Amino acid sequence: MHGVLIDSDWGFLLDAPEAASSPHFDDSGWRRLDLPHDWSIELDRRSDAPSGGRGGFFLDGVGWYRKHLDLPTDWRGRHVEIEFEGVYRDAEVWCNGHYLLRHPYGYTTFHVDLSRSLRPGQKNVLAVRVDNSTHQHTRWYSGSGIYRHVRLLVGGPVHIGHWGTWAATPEVSANAAVVRLSTPIRNETDADVRATVGWQVLGPDGEETAAGTASVTVPAEGCVQAAASLAVAAPRLWSPETPSLYRIRTELRLGDAVADRSEDTFGIRSFRFTPAEGFVLNGRRLSLRGGCVHHDCGPLGAASFDRAEERKVELLKAAGYNAVRCAHNPPSRAFLAACDRLGMLVVDEAFDVWRAPKLPYDYHRHFDDWWRRDLDSMLLRDRNRPSIILWSIGNELVERALPEGAEIARKLAARVREIDPTRPVTAGICNVWDGQGEWRDTDALLDALDVCGYNYRLDVYESDHERRPSRVVVATESFPPLAFEYWQAVEKFDFLAGDFVWTALDYLGEAGIGRTYLEGEQEGHLPGYPWNQANCGDIDLCGFKRPQSHYRDVLWGVAKGPWIGVHPPHSDGRKVLVSPWGWHDLQPSWTWPGLEGRELQVDIYAGGDEVELFLNSRSLGRRPSGVAVRFIASFAVAYEPGELRVVEYAAGRPVAESALTTAGTAERIGLQADRECLRAGPNDLAYITVEVLDAARRRVPTEDRMVYFTLRGPGRIAAVANADPRNTEPYRGNCHRVWRGRGLVIVQPTGAPGVIVLQAQADGVVGTEVRLRVEVGTRD
Repeated sequence: MHGVLIDSDWGFLLDAPEAASSPHFDDSGWRRLDLPHDWSIELDRRSDAPSGGRGGFFLDGVGWYRKHLDLPTDWRGRHVEIEFEGVYRDAEVWCNGHYLLRHPYGYTTFHVDLSRSLRPGQKNVLAVRVDNSTHQHTRWYSGSGIYRHVRLLVGGPVHIGHWGTWAATPEVSANAAVVRLSTPIRNETDADVRATVGWQVLGPDGEETAAGTASVTVPAEGCVQAAASLAVAAPRLWSPETPSLYRIRTELRLGDAVADRSEDTFGIRSFRFTPAEGFVLNGRRLSLRGGCVHHDCGPLGAASFDRAEERKVELLKAAGYNAVRCAHNPPSRAFLAACDRLGMLVVDEAFDVWRAPKLPYDYHRHFDDWWRRDLDSMLLRDRNRPSIILWSIGNELVERALPEGAEIARKLAARVREIDPTRPVTAGICNVWDGQGEWRDTDALLDALDVCGYNYRLDVYESDHERRPSRVVVATESFPPLAFEYWQAVEKFDFLAGDFVWTALDYLGEAGIGRTYLEGEQEGHLPGYPWNQANCGDIDLCGFKRPQSHYRDVLWGVAKGPWIGVHPPHSDGRKVLVSPWGWHDLQPSWTWPGLEGRELQVDIYAGGDEVELFLNSRSLGRRPSGVAVRFIASFAVAYEPGELRVVEYAAGRPVAESALTTAGTAERIGLQADRECLRAGPNDLAYITVEVLDAARRRVPTEDRMVYFTLRGPGRIAAVANADPRNTEPYRGNCHRVWRGRGLVIVQPTGAPGVIVLQAQADGVVGTEVRLRVEVGTRD
């Protein structure tokens, strides 16, 4: 079927009357907006917000959306569906006053037939009610609204089914690959139909590499699978290093007439998990350098713009990751498409809860009625993705040590294998708490899996392997402070496929889970308002690398040189504590005015044998680095302004160096855009780093001044932010404070080509501007 995005020009209102479902309802006073949309990120954060620290103290509620459609008369007799990629949550949909469906789960894609409700050639009205008012429903920031894309799909009475052609690659070698194709053909008429299905496989260069046909009889009001197996010679294999993509074009013919067409993307690769090898991709063992990622897009909230999703994958690749776990729900199409295109392995996860609740209003209320439909949605939508190597059926399930949990796991795993037998099944399983059993009581559930996901169970790797030697394990979650120990285990144990830290990207909600704090301050899991960011990501909410990301560079052997971080001093001498998901708040700064002569702890992350530290060209001595000291060399240095430089040595020879220089007083604002050319339309974005600079254009890390922005041209300011996890300023507006001298502005084109000019001003310093070209159908 032909798909058309209908993201533009929706009406929106919070707390609209129930009569808003009627096509005759007057919505002329409603706000007009484009999707994707998250209303929670637009609202003030409050200390008394019912979402609490789990939800980042954001507000939610009930929102209504309405869309007016003028459809051509030639749509009469056509099959028309609407697809919502993601609505959080409890969505109800009407078309021209006809109630169509309710979809409770906020993370799965759903679609419904509009054919009998639409009036081609006339005005049509879609109405969507989104109920996110039952507050205790999520353990992290969910967002609220129609936060992913909406499409209309149009085809004839006989058409290719909603999810298109599935291309599996059961046999792969360097010389040839078998591509097994399966295409659902649906017949909405009252008579049997004879149809011919043709497939054309196009290689990464666009040339045809294989083709085939099949004839099928489709019964009245029925569906059949048209199938074929095609041979592709000398396939270009997909991998994180060479993410080669193929396309499959499908054509449906009724006699000589073309009734429908579709095009799907897939990749050719082979992989396996074994206890003797861990993970093997295309015949080569590969350790999974993984991180967990929630669905939000930082300052944009849950709103899933294509460029925001792509940037997340770019950040992960740049930080050395080769794998990501989508926690704890299916991600957007755009995120997975970026993983396919850029080369990022994926664990696609369905649920955070099953039948037993973690919170009063979470998914457990719907699990029995909806698990099959929601699981099917994930599998059918995503199974063409070459990036996906594992299907995860759940995370830290309450019933994991109970017979009921094992029974559910077997049921879900069986369904996964029925729909896609080409990928293994996993789940993230943690220790047992609340007196519900012991770790060994999870064996029955783990036995239902193909790959066993261990959350925070570093302590049992060796003993579990001794008693269950056939078990393949992956660390589906790990504590950041134990990064060294977790990665050493990956390198030591063949049965351990990799490690996924919690988390790779910072996220909204679970506020303060990764904090540092002083002895005597509030302890416990979440510290309370004004925290709104988790503060546990290797990469912060704005996309800047945090200290643990630099450490992981060294750990994984991808660092370009040593990294210097300074522990901020505390005047009262209290001990600094770090939460299990935190990291010491090191700052890559040698600018500490007023602390002249005070001793500061300097940590250096380096993979060489030793490092030498220099202050203003004076050697402060050498310290060992490398594995023996966990890649960390520490110095006590009396602060004096100037240059702090480190030289890394291997086998006695200098191999790399880096330096920190004291910044001067603030002189100007600096703006740096991630790209200079954008596509016209709301799905592209520019991420612009804002910095307060000194005369030498060095960032001034002591700065927190307010910066004011103005924009002219075909765009708008979509978000403003800094990475302070206790930031109380809104993420919407035209001004924001920098934090440690740095912030972020996200600019969104509004549809027309032209030039966007963003200006930044702040009191007492020189302002600046950046120009962005907006062109139709292009992008750097």
